[in-house]
Amino acid sequence: MIVVTGATGTVGSKVVVGLRERGEAVRALVRAGSPGPAEWDDAVERVAADFSDPASLDAALAGADVVYLLVAVHPEMAAHERNVIDAAVRTGRRPRIVLHAAAGVEHRPEGVRFVGAHVSGLDHLRDSGLPWTVVAPNGFYQNFLGAAESVRTGTLAVPGGEGAVSYVDARDVAAAAVEVLATEGHEGAVYTLTGPAALPLDAVAEQLAAVAGRPVAYTAIAPETALAGMLDAGWDRWRAEGMIELYGLYAAGHAAEVSSDVEKLTGRPARSFTEFAAEHAAVFGG
Repeated sequence: MIVVTGATGTVGSKVVVGLRERGEAVRALVRAGSPGPAEWDDAVERVAADFSDPASLDAALAGADVVYLLVAVHPEMAAHERNVIDAAVRTGRRPRIVLHAAAGVEHRPEGVRFVGAHVSGLDHLRDSGLPWTVVAPNGFYQNFLGAAESVRTGTLAVPGGEGAVSYVDARDVAAAAVEVLATEGHEGAVYTLTGPAALPLDAVAEQLAAVAGRPVAYTAIAPETALAGMLDAGWDRWRAEGMIELYGLYAAGHAAEVSSDVEKLTGRPARSFTEFAAEHAAVFGG
């Protein structure tokens, strides 16, 4: 039995589908009352669980052989990862834990709360005595869909400075995770999942312009301006400040590593941003 946490999100939902396509028995953790995505088949076992409720996690992980540990960005995300690991220990079965972290987690960068939460989770996992693997993706291409409205007006404005980032397609992340979950030989490995190139944001803007059919200019806005905009848009402060920290990591050039791990795991090259943009030309072009 493979248990997937974070199963209804951008990556988790695709992991569930990919595992079922391989004929794996899958239990997906969902919120109470949620049926899960429509693309899941009836063989997916849906279990309601709460990351802050140990009893619900004990029930959800009973009988697990492998656990995909993916938690949402949240002020308690480090505790949520630890809670799942502790529940896995309590099963007495020593299930293998595949931790979904962030690119660079093994370098333990300071001052980025999202990555710091994964560092804490990885430390706890190593101390648990359970077999483990890490899949560590960089930022997703799909995150640019949230900027589509701005792109359609000819602007890509984020606090990313001049740093290049080896963004990756969430579908490639899911495919790589499925391979790790469904096969053996990955214990103790940290797989860094990136696209085929590190792109500065002006290059991203150029590629978006090519599919939008209009000029798109990248503007490197100040972090304080970006933070104010996020708060005005209704973001909670913890998440907004965390995004500014992450953009600072990008701007400093610490997210530019290009890895071949997607191809190593899936047997095919990672999708390029050019491919992604072309697929979503209607969204960016309006």
